[in-house]
Amino acid sequence: MVARSETFTGSLDDVRAFCTVVDLGTVTAAAASLRETKGSISRRLSRLEQALGARLMARTSRAVSPTAEGLAFYAKAHESLALLDAAAETARDAQTVPAGHLRMTTSIDFGIEVMPEIVASFRAAYPQITVEMLNTDARLDLAANRIDLALRLGGAEETGYRAVLLATLSVALYATPAYLLRRPAPTDLAGLHDHDLILPRERTGGGALSLTDGQGRAEQIVLNPAIRVSDFSTVHRLTLVGAGIGHIPSLVAARAVAAGQLVRVLAPWARRGAALRAVTLAGRDLPARVQVFREHVRDALTLRDGEMPPRNEYSLEL
Repeated sequence: MVARSETFTGSLDDVRAFCTVVDLGTVTAAAASLRETKGSISRRLSRLEQALGARLMARTSRAVSPTAEGLAFYAKAHESLALLDAAAETARDAQTVPAGHLRMTTSIDFGIEVMPEIVASFRAAYPQITVEMLNTDARLDLAANRIDLALRLGGAEETGYRAVLLATLSVALYATPAYLLRRPAPTDLAGLHDHDLILPRERTGGGALSLTDGQGRAEQIVLNPAIRVSDFSTVHRLTLVGAGIGHIPSLVAARAVAAGQLVRVLAPWARRGAALRAVTLAGRDLPARVQVFREHVRDALTLRDGEMPPRNEYSLEL
């Protein structure tokens, strides 16, 4: 326990000076090593003895040597200084050397559908960094839960944290080739009424689905989905088994599209503008492990989906 009233309150520089005198054998050598004067080292020794209430050095006109109490103190103090130096080096290295344990959180959908490949490729590139993923739709507080980075969809404010835009997502319409053989793809938005639609809960209840074509045109269409589910992950899976036309984030559908398992319907119509942000503790000095993970996610998303923000970093202190 380090909060006891009898905890040492002297100067670490004085302790270091004492240990250096013992190591080198003379005040003169210690002063040269520490780039101080002999008088400064002597004052440090006296100050340390006064703080401890014990005589650490026996002094004569020709030499100084540790007392029995001084040798006992040296044995512990020398070891403690070595541990402190190692701890300081570890803390400094954390800012420049990507290593250690990274704890991140994101939504269940994103964690299941998008992050596994990204985390796997990150671990291949940085095997010295271990990763802990917390997939939850709850917005966990970073400080309270010791989280290094959160991937957030949307623009809800989180006071005291820093948010960097990683991607601007689109949610588009997809179906399997087999489904479209049975029921030809609609040629316009009105044709969606003749299809089985699979929508997440945010579009349930026959609400209006707002879509844009990326060229300035916007339309709203009232839909009555055949299947309503609670999350995009289930929309994705139902669409993959041919249950209908699903409204799926482009990042989630990207691999299935590349593999020929899904086909875009009514391109280029989509819902655009959902922001994906990396949220970290406020401040400029992020640990290197967090910096490289954030950049790896950004790069992986750029390869997976073309609708990424410019490389010049956009950040917002929330």
